[in-house]
Amino acid sequence: MNYKVSHPTKIVNCEIDLPSSKSISNRLLIIQALCKQNFEINNLSNSNDTNSLKNALNTTENTIDVGAAGTSFRFLTSYLSTQKEREFILTGTDRMKERPIQNLAAALQMLGAKISYLEKDGFPPLKIKGTTILGGEITIDASISSQFISSLLLIAPTLANGLILNISGNLVSKSYIQMTLRLMNEFGVNHCWDENKIVVNQQNYIGKNYTIEADWSAATFWFEIASLSDVCNIKLNGLQQNSIQGDAKAKTIFKDFGIAPVFKDNALTLTNNNNKNFQKAINLIDSPDMYQSLKCTLFALNKPTEIIGVSTLKDKETDRVTAVENELKKLSTSKIIETYKDHRMAMSFAPLSLKYGELTIKNSEVVSKSYPDFWQDLSRAGFIIRS
Repeated sequence: MNYKVSHPTKIVNCEIDLPSSKSISNRLLIIQALCKQNFEINNLSNSNDTNSLKNALNTTENTIDVGAAGTSFRFLTSYLSTQKEREFILTGTDRMKERPIQNLAAALQMLGAKISYLEKDGFPPLKIKGTTILGGEITIDASISSQFISSLLLIAPTLANGLILNISGNLVSKSYIQMTLRLMNEFGVNHCWDENKIVVNQQNYIGKNYTIEADWSAATFWFEIASLSDVCNIKLNGLQQNSIQGDAKAKTIFKDFGIAPVFKDNALTLTNNNNKNFQKAINLIDSPDMYQSLKCTLFALNKPTEIIGVSTLKDKETDRVTAVENELKKLSTSKIIETYKDHRMAMSFAPLSLKYGELTIKNSEVVSKSYPDFWQDLSRAGFIIRS
């Protein structure tokens, strides 16, 4: 479905209940599956990615298709490897089959996992024979995806010998590894991270009920809207001020764009002012998911700020740097935006209608991957959405 998006006044006043964090939800589902004690997860994400992982963990089928859910695929690669006496085929979309998995699979194989490739070496789909993995010491290249490291860490305490993980290369998305370890700690698992070595001994997850905070990645699109509006008063519910999510740095980055974020009564209110102080460069190596909303904002404000630390984006739902460049060129001509089956493309380009008039967002349903209510929330903010 294609949506035509416009905003008649460029004045945005609204209150939005943000979706819960997909990143936290997916980690907690794996912890819940590995924990010997039952516990409740409150405010679980209703995104396609999280539902995909939840269904995979509960299925009795041997073939598991996670669709476009990259985090789910990577977390399941490790988890399924530990499920003794079961055999699985783990697969996904055509794009998933182009996303590298070799570094994670090789690390697991060194620990004793039984993983083989069904099509192209180093890429999904995988055949996984669950077995007893004792653990031990391995080295993994951290420059490709932090999700590989998080996937290994989540199963680490369940291994008889624990895990000593040596990190080589340029560490990307460090904040997501920190999130994983902090959540593991919440459930009783201790670790030691000294320079490039993370040690997790064998220990038990301890169950506790947990309520998931709202998604800072989703909030970045509202920071973009605030930056591009003439006047705004946007109240975002559910965010935590001292969040474990790396994208919480949005409140610092966008302050330089003239956005005044104020926390009060468990809500974040965004207003805009004239206190702009654009940097020469912004490094997103710890939070690359912010790239599209940030790049689109800078383009619309005609600011040449360089964005660095985005080398991993070529292996996401699409090559995000190239995709954004391609679509920004259309804003002066056709105004029909391709989304490349990437949820963040749709959500970062829709706010540009504040600056460029009505835009057509193709395949608008892709937002369900992380933010199913995005279009309804835009309507609450005064955007006109027409199919």
